[in-house]
Amino acid sequence: MTTVLPEETENKDPITVSAEEKETTVIQDPVEDGNLAIVFTEEKDVVPDTAEDKEPVNEAAEDAAEPIRNPDEPTAEEFVTLPRVPGTLSFVTLTIAIVETCERISFCGQIAVFQNFIQQSLPEGSPTGAGGHKGVSGALGLGQKVATSISTVDAFLIYAMPLLGGYLADTHWGRYKTITLAIFMYLLGNAILIVASSPPLLAMPKGALALLITAIVVQAMGTGSIKACTGTFMAEQTIKDRPKIKIKSGKRVIIDNELTVARSYQYFYMILNIGAVVGESIMVYAEKYVGFYLAFIIPLLFFCICPFIMLWGRKRYVRVKPTGSVHVKAWKTTRMAIRGQLSWNPVKAYRNLTNPAIWDSVKPSTIPLGARPKWMDFDDNWVDELRRGLKACTAFCFFPILWLGINQMLHNLTSQAATMNTHGIPNDFYSNINPVVLIITIPILDKVIYPQLRRWKINYSPLRRIFCGFLLATLALMWCAIIQWRIYVLSPCGYHANQCPTSQHAPISALWQAGPFALIALAEILAVTTGMEYCFKKAPPNMRSLAYSLCLLMTAMASVIGEAFIPLSDDPLLIYNYAVISGLLCVCTIAFGFMFYKQDKEERRAFKEGRTMIVLAEREVVGADKDQEK
Repeated sequence: MTTVLPEETENKDPITVSAEEKETTVIQDPVEDGNLAIVFTEEKDVVPDTAEDKEPVNEAAEDAAEPIRNPDEPTAEEFVTLPRVPGTLSFVTLTIAIVETCERISFCGQIAVFQNFIQQSLPEGSPTGAGGHKGVSGALGLGQKVATSISTVDAFLIYAMPLLGGYLADTHWGRYKTITLAIFMYLLGNAILIVASSPPLLAMPKGALALLITAIVVQAMGTGSIKACTGTFMAEQTIKDRPKIKIKSGKRVIIDNELTVARSYQYFYMILNIGAVVGESIMVYAEKYVGFYLAFIIPLLFFCICPFIMLWGRKRYVRVKPTGSVHVKAWKTTRMAIRGQLSWNPVKAYRNLTNPAIWDSVKPSTIPLGARPKWMDFDDNWVDELRRGLKACTAFCFFPILWLGINQMLHNLTSQAATMNTHGIPNDFYSNINPVVLIITIPILDKVIYPQLRRWKINYSPLRRIFCGFLLATLALMWCAIIQWRIYVLSPCGYHANQCPTSQHAPISALWQAGPFALIALAEILAVTTGMEYCFKKAPPNMRSLAYSLCLLMTAMASVIGEAFIPLSDDPLLIYNYAVISGLLCVCTIAFGFMFYKQDKEERRAFKEGRTMIVLAEREVVGADKDQEK
């Protein structure tokens, strides 16, 4: 073998020259002085390779060149063949749900109490508003329409304020700080509410009403920001870097992030409904037998626990850093994408806006560097994430009608129970059937029904669950309309049952309301919790609080639509109220099924192939995520 060192060579690739059955290999390789070394190998006969003649392979070198795969990480084949199960929820994760539970104690208890506080008059001889065993509690005496209207405005503010809280959490404060500050804002509003319900103020109804409205606004700022962050903050505690294979009951299974997030939101909703039962049960009895001031002191005592929980978890929670004003970029990118696509023709506008090509036109790779706006400092992948998030949000367009039906149990069904035989139980106590069914059903679904469906290879996808939730809500409102018709038929006052004295209720048991309350509970499990889960999965990591706030905004939109139903919220039109809402839900159910059939099919295929992994973010984490980062 000879070696020649020329001064320069332009061809740097290996050259193979073959003549007859001889082979010569020329290899050009740099040396220290910058010249190229040409190495001529000895000539040898060319014979077919055999197992014995093959040159030994340096396996260590090849292994070093290939990326090392974690043995616990599933392969593409294992994603298809191995069963998937959700991960466990740690105690640290569940403490976040306790904060939301305290908020729920307040919200559900106050909504149940507000209807009587505003609608009914102050009972004779009761300066605190307590109605006693046989009477109905009251304070301001403004009637059912005003009570329903104020309760609706309260619900609107509570579910609209998460937009502000979500924006602050994503861009400036982070979720941990936003929740902490919101707790103190809520405590202030609750203190104002206690003053408004004190006996001296109840003697001055106008002053009590003014303080009540002030308390509603202040509390909405606090509780709305808590709602915007707690669900997302809890789900972020559950996410690992990648799916892993573990041995459970002697079988290899995949711990799937997507299923863990679904479990997180189910138990999150279950725990906060425990708060709903506690709030409604304690507060309505405090209102009935002691007075409204005690009913409003109870949630304040529960909320005093929350600052200590947040302090305890300060170094234990996974806290993703805020990323700045990404929402402005998202708005500008969306506006740039839909420019020229809008039309007065709804069919043409729908086709234009659902065309994926409009998003390709705003990807940085398709825009020359000199023509890009200064704010376009992201990559193509971020545009894809934004598109997916907005596409997922289209499912929420149907949710205002769903919440319009669910909200009936906050006011109209409470008033309906007052015209029935309550068996000595407060009329606003029967709504507790709803959270009790939730608390019982969620563990059954998580531990029995969903695992069995997975064993049968049935993918009960998020969009299918939402569809079934709409269907159950439709049936619930039909049931309410039938009950209201029976009340009008059997009531001594006919179609003016709300004007009857308390002792002359319709001879119908209020337990008949168990049906609608149970169906609404199942609808919430299938549609509402799945909607929370769905927006978390589809939203870009740095926009999750805002996306979750948009999901909550649908409840606020339902409150706005509910204002249009105020004229139907009194005798003798209550049958039409329930019937019209049931009809709207039926139309939405059918439209939702047609609109999202193809999308559901694509998502189920992606899940089967293991292409739906959820990650925490860009791993910009502070707090207690050191082990995960390693």
